[in-house]
Amino acid sequence: MGRTPATTGEGDEFDSMQLWGKLYLVIWAVFVEFLLGTWPAPPAYVPYLHLALGLLIILILYVTAEQLRQTRVPARVKRIARASFALSVLMGFLGLLLWFNVGSRWTLPWVGYSVYQAILVIHIANALAIITQLAAVAIAYDMWEDHEFEKETEPGKVPPPSPAN
Repeated sequence: MGRTPATTGEGDEFDSMQLWGKLYLVIWAVFVEFLLGTWPAPPAYVPYLHLALGLLIILILYVTAEQLRQTRVPARVKRIARASFALSVLMGFLGLLLWFNVGSRWTLPWVGYSVYQAILVIHIANALAIITQLAAVAIAYDMWEDHEFEKETEPGKVPPPSPAN
């Protein structure tokens, strides 16, 4: 059954890569972003790299959500992709608050942490949510594109991938 190109409309800036490839690539980009953000005592350039990669991820998530919208993939996949983009925008906003140390001097008395630390926890939790949702979108789209939902397997059996993949 080989891969068929997704119908993404004209003027695609990322024509050189199939949509399924972009979806898997952005998972790895978010993973690298997570590692950059959790680097203990990073060199001075790392926060700038984290910022630049974060902005690139927002752009890629917008493009992939729009490309998915132009396909016939099931609605749930489109909604999850759109939600991932929305979360990435929230991440950008939270990242700016962290960049400027907003809340670092305000303590939340009932927990003993600063507002800055609370923002950081939300920022990290959103990163985990985004990477999880992106994995679901990539796998679902990949299976939909390859028509894998049309063929069932026998219980207890794990057949090898089809030769066309």
